Amino acid sequence: MKPEETVDYNFKVCWHAISRMYNTEAAKNDITTSIGFVLLNIDQELGTPATKIAPLLGLEARSLTRILKSMEEKKLIYKVSDPTDKRLVRIFLTEEGLKKKEVSRITVKQFNNKVREAIPEQELDTFFSVCSRIQGMIENKDIF
Repeated sequence: MKPEETVDYNFKVCWHAISRMYNTEAAKNDITTSIGFVLLNIDQELGTPATKIAPLLGLEARSLTRILKSMEEKKLIYKVSDPTDKRLVRIFLTEEGLKKKEVSRITVKQFNNKVREAIPEQELDTFFSVCSRIQGMIENKDIF
């Protein structure tokens, strides 16, 4: 079997193309794709517990720690201890963080709109279904 005929190869190549595209756009705004995704997952009203962000993005805690440190240095976020549970730290966006979040939101929306214009809904439904089934197989350890 040729690599280009395998499921994982196609996922990887497609994701890398998407990631490069997002990184090109993110770099224009002095952020990274990872920072953009974190920004999109922070609730500005209530703040988002740092411990909730990593699982949402499929990141290891160590990776998220580095990203959050970078975001603090860029003054995109600030941390607040939860008043009821001092062990919990909530992440909030600064004004600059809100601006970058909006840029990220627009970028993701534009990409998704272009894909939806080019690919029929039925094909996308099939794609989403296949992705969901593969993810379920992996999570249920139905592979090996």
